[in-house]
Amino acid sequence: MTTLITEANLPRPDDFYQVLTDMHRDLTDEQSADVNARLILLLSNHIGDQYVLEEAMTIAREHIS
Repeated sequence: MTTLITEANLPRPDDFYQVLTDMHRDLTDEQSADVNARLILLLSNHIGDQYVLEEAMTIAREHIS
């Protein structure tokens, strides 16, 4: 069982953020939601650890008001 890494862990976070925002350029809201869902599923499959994924979902949901 692994624990979710929540501290900064990207070597070039600004570059990653730019690529992430570029991925959404010129998409409709529906297309943007679809590409986000596909990205989540791809990364979840790559992570492959149910505990880590559930921990991430719990943390992400905590910030919704």
